[in-house]
Parts: sequence; structure tokens; C-alpha cells
Amino acid sequence: MSRLQELPFSALQFYATAAYDCSYLPNRQARSQVAAPGHLINTDTYSHLVDEGFRRSGLFTYRPHCDDCKQCVPVRLDVKRFSPNRTQKRVAKKHQELRPLVAELAWSPEHFDLYTRYQASRHPGGGMDEDGRTQYSQFLLASRVNTRLVEFRQEDGKLLMVSIIDVLEHGLSSVYTFYEPDYPGSLGTYSILWQLQQCHSLELPWLYLGYWIQNSQKMAYKAAFQPAQYRFNGQWQDTLPTTTEI
Repeated sequence: MSRLQELPFSALQFYATAAYDCSYLPNRQARSQVAAPGHLINTDTYSHLVDEGFRRSGLFTYRPHCDDCKQCVPVRLDVKRFSPNRTQKRVAKKHQELRPLVAELAWSPEHFDLYTRYQASRHPGGGMDEDGRTQYSQFLLASRVNTRLVEFRQEDGKLLMVSIIDVLEHGLSSVYTFYEPDYPGSLGTYSILWQLQQCHSLELPWLYLGYWIQNSQKMAYKAAFQPAQYRFNGQWQDTLPTTTEI
């Protein structure tokens, strides 16, 4: 029997979306498999869905379900076995004075201003008008699971980074991180290193990083964190999939 027909999935339904433009690979059409109804997806159920390769965007729980492409490969880091490389150690040392603070998962003009600058730098051309504010709230502030919003500030109080993290049964799931785009020193890398430390503190074995995409430069950084597991052919495996496997 398929895992998606067993408890706690038996009360859920799964459907495929219409095709839409892929966000990561040019000239590609994508589809998603969506889990519904959303109000039944609590932290426990979502933990099992993440183990099956699902992610969430706000209240929307999905996994890739494309017609002719399997490039999106779920990746999770093995917390106990992870050892930072030389570059990652330098990043951790550079940002060790940053102060993390768990804040309310709620609207903040300061957070949105940082998000706007980050998006303008990483994704130029996207509007940040009223529609942008609505999209931000739906994407990052809507959650039915155990979610933490963590601020990272300098000693003088200046906000440099915000990470949205889900606390799951067997790990943490990195939902999204945005940071001061012109600040040197790989803040994105530091956020992952900090989340790995939190997994250690909470005795959680996995840090889920979403999807690795072989042909997407945006996702290339995930391969630098090892050891990791990759989910393809319906199983979590210890090696990166080859082109023929995906």
C-alpha cells in the first residue's frame, strides 16, 4: 500500500495543479501535487508529508508533480554526521556575534522592508506594492504548523536577517531566509549553520532544505552541505542522483 494511503494521510486528498511556468528552469512548465484539505494538516501530519517530499508555501502543502521533469530533488542534512568545511567555518566565525531572537510570526514593517530589499537584489523586477505585501503575508506568515520566525541582529540592534523555520517531529524545515543583500560574508550559509546547531540542541536528526535542482544555479549552494540525503525513486538515499536517475 502506498504511504499516501496510510494514516495519517488517509483523511487527505491529493490533486495535481494545472501547468504553470517553472520558477527555476527556463522554458519549462511545472505542476504540483497538493495535499488537502489544509485544515487537517497539523504539525504531526506535515512532518510525515515532509518525509514524503512535500513542502509548504504558507497554507499550501505541495510537492513537484511535473509531466516530463524530475529535477526537483528533496534534500535533508544529516545533523549528527555534518561537519563544516573550511569556508563554512569562516562564515560561522564571521557572524558569531549576531544575536538570534525568536519573534512573533506576524506582520512587521521592519521585516518587510528587509524582504523588499532582498527581493529587489535577488529577484529584480518583482513589484512590492500592496499585492507584494499580501503575497509576503500569505507566503511567510500563514502557518498551521509549529513555525518559528527568528531575527538575527547586530549588537547595535540592526536587523540583518530573518529565517522562517518549521519545527517538525524529526527535524527542522528551513522555510525561507531573507537578509541584507549587500552585507558581506554569506549570511545565507550562516543561517543553515545556525539551524544545524538548533537541531543539535533539540536532538533532531534532520534539517530539511527543500529541493536541490541540478541545473539551477539558485539551488547549487545546497550541495555544499554534506553529508546529506536526497529523495528520489521514492526513497531517501545518501548520494546525489545521477542525470539518468532524475
